[in-house]
Amino acid sequence: YCTRMKIVRIDHVALCVPELDGALAAWQSVLPLFLSAREYVPTQLTETAFLLTPAEADACIELIAPLPRGQNAGLEKFLDKRGGLHHIAFAVEDIADALNELAERGVPLIDKVPRPGARGHQVAFLHPKALGGVLVELVSAHS
Repeated sequence: YCTRMKIVRIDHVALCVPELDGALAAWQSVLPLFLSAREYVPTQLTETAFLLTPAEADACIELIAPLPRGQNAGLEKFLDKRGGLHHIAFAVEDIADALNELAERGVPLIDKVPRPGARGHQVAFLHPKALGGVLVELVSAHS
């Protein structure tokens, strides 16, 4: 049980797609979502786009695609095997403290320290074996 880590909200659910233009067109033609941000994230070799509801809810859908092609073997392998749901992200009050607590408790981590992510946030990933195969991202609640 987490004693210090404070989850603020679900930040986003990420879906892995082969490329963003087609995925954005599909999502926006079916659901009334609008594009809030689109960017290349060099530290993760991905292009990302965030879709929000008209009410601009805190939680959003993130579409991620490997870019440049052939450079992000992990994400490309994921697409070939499964595609679809990639990770769920939780905004936390203090990402460094959350990582320290999880490490102290022996939770398997991909990132032991936060790194730059999309939208100017600091991010870190828990290893999928920590939660039954689900990749979880922690996101700084404040950019």
